[in-house]
Amino acid sequence: QVRLVESGGGLVQAGGSLRLSCAASGPTSSTWVIGWFRQAAGKERDLVATASWTGGLTYYLDSVKGRFTISRDNAKNTVDLQMNSLKPEDTAVYYCSSRPPGSGDWAYWGQGTQVTVSS
Repeated sequence: QVRLVESGGGLVQAGGSLRLSCAASGPTSSTWVIGWFRQAAGKERDLVATASWTGGLTYYLDSVKGRFTISRDNAKNTVDLQMNSLKPEDTAVYYCSSRPPGSGDWAYWGQGTQVTVSS
């Protein structure tokens, strides 16, 4: 059974930093690719960043490139999202999700963690 638990959200001023962590448990095949998504109030959920078990398949949403960094520690089964130079438009609920290799189906989701950036 796959379980994803996010932590590290909170309130920060614009220009500040936060580090989100996703603790994953379950079969490696099901957590091969971990993605961070975000959903702002009244908006669709966007894929923010991804990382695979092998360190490849790294992706960043254009608006976070150069500010956010995804990192994966396979020994600890965690995937962190370091968020720097935060902007009010980064305010959202952030979710981690996982999918098996070769699948486009984000099958597993965490409960989400709120990130609020004040101006």
